[in-house]
Amino acid sequence: MYRTKTCGELRLSDAGTEVTLAGWVQRTRKMGGMTFVDLRDRYGITQLVFNEANNEELCERCNKLGREFCIQVKGTVSERQSKNPKLGTGDIEVIAQELNILSPSLTPPFTIEDDTDGGDELRMKYRYLDLRRANVRKNMELRHRMTILIRNFLDRQNFIEVETPILIGSTPEGARDFVVPSRMNPGQFYALPQSPQTLKQLLMVAGFDRYFQIAKCFRDEDLRADRQPEFTQIDCEMSYVDQDDVIDLFEEMARVLFREIRGVEIPKLQQMTWADAMCRFGSDKPDLRFGMEFVELKDAFKGKGEFSVFDEAAYIGGICVPGCADYSRKQLNELTDFVKRPQVGAKGLVFIKYNTDGTVKSSIDKFYTPEALNEIKEVMGAKDGDLVLILSGDNVNKTRIQLCSLRLEMGDRLGLRDKNVFKCLWIIDFPLFEWSDEEQRLMATHHPFTMPNPDDIPLLDEHPEQVRAKAYDFVCNGIEVGGGSIRIHDTQLQERMFEVLGFTREQAEAQFGFLMNAFKYGAPPHAGLAFGLDRFVSILAGLDSIRDCIAFPKNNSGRDVMLDAPAPLDPKQLDELQISVKAPK
Repeated sequence: MYRTKTCGELRLSDAGTEVTLAGWVQRTRKMGGMTFVDLRDRYGITQLVFNEANNEELCERCNKLGREFCIQVKGTVSERQSKNPKLGTGDIEVIAQELNILSPSLTPPFTIEDDTDGGDELRMKYRYLDLRRANVRKNMELRHRMTILIRNFLDRQNFIEVETPILIGSTPEGARDFVVPSRMNPGQFYALPQSPQTLKQLLMVAGFDRYFQIAKCFRDEDLRADRQPEFTQIDCEMSYVDQDDVIDLFEEMARVLFREIRGVEIPKLQQMTWADAMCRFGSDKPDLRFGMEFVELKDAFKGKGEFSVFDEAAYIGGICVPGCADYSRKQLNELTDFVKRPQVGAKGLVFIKYNTDGTVKSSIDKFYTPEALNEIKEVMGAKDGDLVLILSGDNVNKTRIQLCSLRLEMGDRLGLRDKNVFKCLWIIDFPLFEWSDEEQRLMATHHPFTMPNPDDIPLLDEHPEQVRAKAYDFVCNGIEVGGGSIRIHDTQLQERMFEVLGFTREQAEAQFGFLMNAFKYGAPPHAGLAFGLDRFVSILAGLDSIRDCIAFPKNNSGRDVMLDAPAPLDPKQLDELQISVKAPK
């Protein structure tokens, strides 16, 4: 046995006992004839003491230890003279009697500390070292604990965990697939699943009633902080349920996770329609930790002055920023530059400062009288000392999204997006379809298997853009954590959906014939939901990026810098697969 105790479990009650520890050298400190070594493993840190007066040879060997050497030490637990209240083991130390170097180490490329000196790329290249850091390891431990809680909760609710295939057929909707060539079937390809969507629906047809899976999913899409090319879903499906049944059950699951992980009680969550969310916050995932709701001002400005930008705009919207009327010209210019960034895309920013002395100052005060601007103050619900920020544009939805970016920026600047505060809600009544500029056609907002609102089915043929979906998203702190929908279980309705999406009967049959055929054999009404496990963990851990709660993540370019993947294939492999590769342009 390499160890009898871990580096995190010894306490004062263990004083006088002989122990064997194993782990990595965190740091060494030589003080006169004594050397102190901090020994670290997954469970904590224990101080070792090597005394030259007791064993000169042992002390000499100890002085040759470097950072991250993997060692084994035998010794006696003793009460520590200068205690360290920051460590669980801070009341004791181990007087070393034997030292065994299990594996020496090169000098690591960065310090294995919570506050490391390594940049993102360097730490990702040596991720196995980065994972030794306590704060990174705690994220992995939190993720483990969450999956245990999830499994136990769903097991109590009679869900059965079923693994679905990783090698499946490619689907035309949604994000781009990762494809896998088949050696045994030259010129043909598998795809990695974007989600187990159709497979879990087939499990409902098969009578499994309640299914779940901690499922790996793959999407070849542009990346950002909350996206990875491969990610993990808490994937669920249920039969004989309606929308409220699904929402109630998974709201309770979320409540259990917040309670057990963060000690936070989540109240009954509000349900907000997609249209309401866009109108009030310019987002289908609104951050409710702070106010600054949108106020539409088109009518309020009408007839009060002549300002062509407003007169010609399809939408004018404002937010009231409390207590910021003292913003300087420099600060206001910074905000103007922010909204003009390509990522936001606004042409400019209008401000109105309602000063504490009752005066008003605005970037448009040459077009509107103080009296007119004070009327806007009433509409905005502003007070003396508040700052009103206004955006306008000829596209209503686009301008609302721009104003949303500005609102979130102000939330960040004012420290209103506290990671220890959790505001969750459900977004419902999504549009069933959305227009794709890239494809120049209607696309399914979620996926083609989402049930239309029964009240809107008559609109499918003539006004599909007005059809609402029986879909729902779980949102927390401005992040979409999960979502799902009632599924179509009728072959005829599913065929109609494919027609609206522009599929020919032959295309629909080729892509999804297996599902539509299954519906002919007594398909039960069913619905489902999937939470993004990585996102959920990152929220509860208070992280800015999901990469920090994934053991071996990809960078923002989708590369694994540790494994140097993706990489070209050996010509022999390409020949076996009967694949030729074009040289990049």
